[in-house]
Amino acid sequence: DVQLVESGGGVVQEGESLRLSCTASESELSFTWRAMAWFRQVPGAEREWISCISWNDGIKNYADSVRGRFTVSRDMEKNTLFLQMNTLKPNDTAMYYCAVQPKYAPCSRSNVEYWGRGTQVTVSS
Repeated sequence: DVQLVESGGGVVQEGESLRLSCTASESELSFTWRAMAWFRQVPGAEREWISCISWNDGIKNYADSVRGRFTVSRDMEKNTLFLQMNTLKPNDTAMYYCAVQPKYAPCSRSNVEYWGRGTQVTVSS
């Protein structure tokens, strides 16, 4: 069974930075034909895709809401996904989730195969 464990969330002031991590268990998951993604969700709203990265070639995509402020990366040896979040704003406050999906599928909630449990990010003004 694949497990994704996020960490790095917390409470910060507007304009500060955080770095989220997501470590995937090695078990039966092959990353060759997969991408990993970050989503976020606030209570009462749908889970929003914000970034994804193709695991073997590193191609990245970002939602408009975070482009230029957030950077996704991965450590292939450690099966770990990162999200560097800079210039945080109060409306970035959400539960952040990492996910695994097929490489050639659009980065979308509907294509996710595995979810982490999330890590809370709170940005105060």
